[in-house]
Amino acid sequence: MRKKKRKIAVVTFNLGGPDSLESVKPFLFNLFFDPYIIRKPKPIRWLIAQLISSRRNQTAQDIYKKIGGRSPILDQTEAQARALEKMFEGDDHLTLKVFTAMRYWHPFVDETIGRVREFEPEQIVLLPLYPQYSTTTTESFFAVWGNAAMDLTTPVKAVCCYPNNKGFVNSVSEKLRVALKNIQSPDYRVLFSAHGLPKTFIQNGDPYQRHVEGTVEAVVRAARLVKEDYVVCYQSRVGPVEWLRPYTDDEIKRAAQDRRAIVLVPIAFVSEHSETLVELDIEYRDLARDLGVVEYLRIETVQTDPSFIDGLAGLVRKALANDGPVTFGGCESPCQNEWRHCAYKNGWPNNLRQ
Repeated sequence: MRKKKRKIAVVTFNLGGPDSLESVKPFLFNLFFDPYIIRKPKPIRWLIAQLISSRRNQTAQDIYKKIGGRSPILDQTEAQARALEKMFEGDDHLTLKVFTAMRYWHPFVDETIGRVREFEPEQIVLLPLYPQYSTTTTESFFAVWGNAAMDLTTPVKAVCCYPNNKGFVNSVSEKLRVALKNIQSPDYRVLFSAHGLPKTFIQNGDPYQRHVEGTVEAVVRAARLVKEDYVVCYQSRVGPVEWLRPYTDDEIKRAAQDRRAIVLVPIAFVSEHSETLVELDIEYRDLARDLGVVEYLRIETVQTDPSFIDGLAGLVRKALANDGPVTFGGCESPCQNEWRHCAYKNGWPNNLRQ
């Protein structure tokens, strides 16, 4: 008699993005009302979110107008979900369905939980589309999931991070190798650009910066960058506080001064959105041109690259085989002691059901 297949629900999650110009302001409000982003008491945080979303609304709308009036992140995340499902087609032991949830715009966590319930899985796996762990991304989502799933009885496991995951690293490194073959200028610098964080977040134990550096180290090894000139830098800063340095725009200026062409690698994004399609492809490209940079190449994000999707499938299988609620799939070991917010080391989040 054939054994019954296990029904598994995988929930991939990401930041999300506005699906119309009208949704830009509420998207911004949701982003800046997040206590993991604005670390102030709720009444003050509400006022800050109202202020920022109102002030930045028109500027943000102008940004999204440049890419069709909406973010492409949901479409690309859904494509990643379908590609991941295909990796499990024909599996004799599992019936696996992949769901998508977003943190700051539809589909929100509670919407996705409703669809997961209808599927009636025996196990749920939470899978971040953030390779590097941060309190502002993965931990924020885990917290929202925990609150929304209080009465959910289905066992839940979570992947916390995978900065050195072989599939992810190989996908980025192969794209980088192709770019280096195509570049015309003999003198170039590779800029590995990641979304920035306020420096105080790192000082308070967020492991994100070390994870980004670990990803770059792995990509450099995989791409065999022996003599190449490269640097890790950070983009998308807002507000008056000091963010992680060096800043990407400063590194573009330095490359111009050194008469270097630029190969720009978005190292912390797995899909395209305003930070890549506008900030990197338009604003920073224009900056490089105005400064006299002779060549500016930007590699695409991994999206549905087969190596990346294969890496995600491996993370799911590892999570299902792991005894604990939280697993890491790309770190050589849990975060060092100074990184107090390591999810794996702390067994976080504690309200995930085993």
